[in-house]
Amino acid sequence: MSSNFRLTRAYKNAKVVPFDDTSKFILFSDCHRGDNSFADDFANNRNIYFHALQQYFLKGFTYCELGDGDELWENRSFSPLLLAHKNVYLLLKQFLEAGRLHMIWGNHDMVYKDPNYVKKHLHSYFDPKTGEQELLLKGITYHEGVVLKHRETEQEIFLAHGHQADFMNYHGWRFNRFLVRALWKPLQVVGISDPTSPAKNFKELIKVERRVKKWVADNGNLMTIIGHTHRPRFPEPGELAFFNDGSCVHPRSITGIEIEKGTISLIKWQISTKDDGTLQIVRVLLEGPQRLSDYH
Repeated sequence: MSSNFRLTRAYKNAKVVPFDDTSKFILFSDCHRGDNSFADDFANNRNIYFHALQQYFLKGFTYCELGDGDELWENRSFSPLLLAHKNVYLLLKQFLEAGRLHMIWGNHDMVYKDPNYVKKHLHSYFDPKTGEQELLLKGITYHEGVVLKHRETEQEIFLAHGHQADFMNYHGWRFNRFLVRALWKPLQVVGISDPTSPAKNFKELIKVERRVKKWVADNGNLMTIIGHTHRPRFPEPGELAFFNDGSCVHPRSITGIEIEKGTISLIKWQISTKDDGTLQIVRVLLEGPQRLSDYH
């Protein structure tokens, strides 16, 4: 089974979300929310992420998470993640209840392929304060792909995690998960990177990008946005319409893609210093905005 087959299957089975030029989307991926231990890469940026996502919620954006939101290779269950980052999940609950949440599973949270697993672990949680089961992400569904389809132009934007172009992280994810739990998580604490990850292995990153580029070209330059490699990508109009939103585990910053008013932009949120020495979280425009129609 080739990467071309896997990407095509994800596209054909994708959830279709209609949109127009009044729609607003924020795309993040690869948050790798963990248990707040030394191995939790998300912990360093959790305040940046929470502030950014809160601003997007208040401004009426729809949140699309393109896989690897939860780190379920290093962690055996969802419970320690909820305990460590409960404010984030309660914010996701607000997006869900507002009908503004679309979730995609990646290789690190591939267990979310199973609707029964999602229902058991994410729909509710035990609150020790009340002694009762409280609702969390009740009714949430995860998808392998999402297609944003413009109501007027019918332009499509295919969203996926991107591990479809990575054989071992798609079909061999259980073996890689075992290696991470047994070997790489303990070593990560002392600073040794996991070579199975394309984000930390440049040769694997190049292979994944090359395969996705070929698929995009073979499908009429279909506008495609992935994560997985953690490397942001924003092509110019006329180039191959292959985008990457980066990740939320960059050193001291997170990157994402905004779609608003018929345009697309690559953005970064980071901590900056004011003249008086206090710190603030700011949004930085990296690329764009470019008209979506320029990639049609």
